[in-house]
Amino acid sequence: MTFEQFAMARLPSLLRYAIVLTGDRHLAQDVVQEVLARALVRWKRISTVEAPEAYVRRMVLNEYLSWRRGWSVRHIHAAGDRLAELDDARNQTVDHADRIAEADALWQRLAGLGRKQRAVLVLRYYEQQDDNTIADLLGCTPATVRSQASKALRTLRLEHENRKYAEEMT
Repeated sequence: MTFEQFAMARLPSLLRYAIVLTGDRHLAQDVVQEVLARALVRWKRISTVEAPEAYVRRMVLNEYLSWRRGWSVRHIHAAGDRLAELDDARNQTVDHADRIAEADALWQRLAGLGRKQRAVLVLRYYEQQDDNTIADLLGCTPATVRSQASKALRTLRLEHENRKYAEEMT
């Protein structure tokens, strides 16, 4: 497979993955563009690995984790429309305003997590990877993955409970 064939076939999937990681379509496009530019230069070697797409996905993850501007961490965006686009792309129709609002609130809470915690949750729940695979991708132990996931979920739960409490008080 040529690089052009690979890029044409996998670009939508890589972009969706980057959007879920970054929380921002424009930043995701920048990350994927940077990764594909580097992959083009190394395509001869990448195309010989057992799973070129997995290799490039790891490149996307590494680029996200080391993004030099840190822009996505400092800015939280409403994401209801972007999540609806992702669901539509995965053939899951979203018609209910409540679901969009709920997804937007979750997206905002996810954006508040640290990069590694967010990456662990995305890899575990969006990419459906096991702890050993996530540990390999992040260069840590499975225990660290479980710890990061636990801390991230605890943070999300506390923020959710605090928001519910604030709503009840008003």
